[in-house]
Amino acid sequence: MSKKCPRDTLEQAKLIANGWAQFDGETPIGGLTQAGLQEQINTVISIDDRIIGLEAQLTNMRNERDAAYEELWDYAKRSRMGIKVFYGDDSSQYEMVGGTRLSDRKPVARKGTTTA
Repeated sequence: MSKKCPRDTLEQAKLIANGWAQFDGETPIGGLTQAGLQEQINTVISIDDRIIGLEAQLTNMRNERDAAYEELWDYAKRSRMGIKVFYGDDSSQYEMVGGTRLSDRKPVARKGTTTA
């Protein structure tokens, strides 16, 4: 929605169209007609409906994308793990697919116990 018009523009236009139709729907006011106002209201409603439909499609596509990413991540993890099992966790093949070789890992630092 444009920042140049209030949020309730459509509601205000509908109120004006209803009131204008009740007291005199035929007389143009300042070059504007009640039919022209109604046509513009219908245009805005139509565009809003299309936007709502496209947003629903976008949400559906995002959900499909997220599911595809999860499936891809599962495939990548399983592939890397298979290469680790087949070639070993210290192999260059495992490193080539993004794994950290066993010999390149830092030793686990144990926390010392403190006595109080």
